[in-house]
Amino acid sequence: MFLFEVLVFFSIPVLLTAAVVYLSRESWQQCCSRFLAEKMAAPGPGEYFSVGSRVSCITCLGQRLQGEVVAFDYPSKMLTLKCAPSSGKPNLSDVVLVNLAYVSDVDVISDRAETPPPLAALNFNKLVNRARAEKEEKLLQAYAVSAGVSVEGQQLFQAIHKTIKDCKWQEKNIMVMDDVVISPPYQVDNCKGKEGSALSHVRKIVEKHFRDLESQKSVQHSQQAQQTQKDSALSS
Repeated sequence: MFLFEVLVFFSIPVLLTAAVVYLSRESWQQCCSRFLAEKMAAPGPGEYFSVGSRVSCITCLGQRLQGEVVAFDYPSKMLTLKCAPSSGKPNLSDVVLVNLAYVSDVDVISDRAETPPPLAALNFNKLVNRARAEKEEKLLQAYAVSAGVSVEGQQLFQAIHKTIKDCKWQEKNIMVMDDVVISPPYQVDNCKGKEGSALSHVRKIVEKHFRDLESQKSVQHSQQAQQTQKDSALSS
């Protein structure tokens, strides 16, 4: 009799635990089935965008985007748009990834009924090399900021790096081709190295960089003066 009571005492918790585990597994399966059903459900009106259609929307930051649909993933609600180039170059386009959960006023300007043209082939080696170069450039910029390099020094480094890739930081100095060192405040007179074509070329780049900066500043001052005159004329 005592053995029976002991068996019953230990069996009831085990059975209850097994029942809870079974119910939990059933609930989990139901949740998964419901989740998959929601994800695989057919999109309703205005929830799907055909490739080639033109769409406009407003982001959560208040920015209006408008462009051609390049790709659309319905389950994740991610929309890829090809928009007008922010650089102003007509042969380029901005490609923007849009999370529809963070936009409003989505409007289909024009829908595309015919089959879109096939996608252009991608040069993966070129993409990998470009990504590596972009990463290295960002690391160089991050190093310059952490080292306390002035804005003028960072701008000069970027200007040189566009022409000469063999360009790196040595503390706060700019090292070009391991032959020329440019120290703060990064003027033409601060370019030091063995006299020759390399030093002469670097000096020309530095001189042109600061000449372009002065030209940009004069244009900005002129535009500000014109705007001030217009404001004064309107106020009077």
